[in-house]
Amino acid sequence: MAPRSNNPSPRSTFHQDLPLNPTPRSQSVVESIYSQSQYSESSDSTAASSVDDVHHTFRPLKPGVYVPTVTFFQGDTEDLDLETITKHAVRLAEAGVAGLTTQGSNGEAVHLTHQERKLVTKTTRNALNNAGYNQLPIIVGCGSQSTRETVELCREAMTSGGDFALVLPPSYYKAMYKPESLVEFFEEVADASPIPILIYNYPGAVAGIDIDSDVITKLAKHPNIVGCKLTCGNTGKLGRIASSVDAVTPSEDGSGFMCMGGSADFTLQTLVVGGSGVVCGLGNVAPKACVKIIDLYKAGRLDAAKKLQAVVARGDWAAISGGIVGTKSALESYYGYGGFARKPLPRPNHQDAAKYASGFKELVRLENSLS
Repeated sequence: MAPRSNNPSPRSTFHQDLPLNPTPRSQSVVESIYSQSQYSESSDSTAASSVDDVHHTFRPLKPGVYVPTVTFFQGDTEDLDLETITKHAVRLAEAGVAGLTTQGSNGEAVHLTHQERKLVTKTTRNALNNAGYNQLPIIVGCGSQSTRETVELCREAMTSGGDFALVLPPSYYKAMYKPESLVEFFEEVADASPIPILIYNYPGAVAGIDIDSDVITKLAKHPNIVGCKLTCGNTGKLGRIASSVDAVTPSEDGSGFMCMGGSADFTLQTLVVGGSGVVCGLGNVAPKACVKIIDLYKAGRLDAAKKLQAVVARGDWAAISGGIVGTKSALESYYGYGGFARKPLPRPNHQDAAKYASGFKELVRLENSLS
C-alpha cells in the first residue's frame, strides 16, 4: 500500500493566522454571484441537487501516488462505459494508490458535458465505496475559463462525491489579464468553493501560463487552498514551494500542504526536494510500480528507488509521447480494456498499437512482478 500516516495532516502550522471561514466580502460573493440556486438542474439524477443536500465525509489527502483516471467509452456509441470506469477505479485502489483524480487530461474532461463529468465522479466514488475504499479521496478537475463556471464545477464535484478540486488557471484571454488577475481568480474560486482546491500548473495546457513559486506560495496562505500539482516539471520550483509552505511528506506531517509533482518520471526527484508525492497518468498502466518508488524512498532504500525510477521514467516517456491515445491502447493491449478516446482524437491502427505496447513493455513486466 502507499505510505500514509494514521492521522490527517494538520493545516494549522502554515495557516494558524488565517480565518477558518471566508471573509465577509467572500461570503457576499458566494451568496450574490455564485449562489447554488443558479446552478441547480431539476432534471439532474446523477448527484445531489445542491451542496446543502450533501453529507460530506472528510477524506484527507495524504502523501503518495494519485492517479488521474482514464474515462472509458463504449466503442460503437462513445457513451460512457460505466462498468469499465468502475473496474478500473477498483484496480487502482487495490494497487495501493493514495487517491484518484477524475476530470483531468487523461480523463478527457474537455470531451465531457457537465452531466457526464458528474456521472464519472459519482461512478468512481460508488466503485470505491462498494469495494471498501470509502476513505480514498477523489480530486476532481474543475478548471474552466471563467470564475463563475469554475465555481460551478467545484460545486458539482462535491455533490457528485468529490473531495477536492484541481483548478487550472484560465488562459483564453491570456493577453488581457493583469498581473493580479490569476491571483484574484484562485482566491475567488477558493472563497466560493465548497471543497478545498489545489492549484494546477500545466503550461502546456493553458497557452504557456506558468505560475511561479512566489505566486503559489502566496496563494497557499488561503485556508481553502491545500495543495498544488506541478506538471511543468520544474523541480526547483517544487522545492522552493515545498520549503516555503513546509509541505507534508511521506515521513513528516509539516503544515499539511500537498506539494505534488505532475508526472511519474520525476517521482523520486519530487520526494528528494521535499514534495508530497505525484499525480501521474502513468499510474493508469502501472500503479504498483509508481507506488513502489515512494515505498522504497520512505524505507530509506534510495539505490533501489533510483533503479525503479529509471524504469518508470522510460515507461512514462511512452505515456507522454502517446498521450491518452497511447495510454488507452496500452491498457487494451496488456489488460484487455481501454478502448478509444473520443473523436476527433485518432484511433490507433495495428501498427500504432504495436508501437505503444512496445513502449510500455518493460514497465508492464515490472508491474506484473510486484505483489
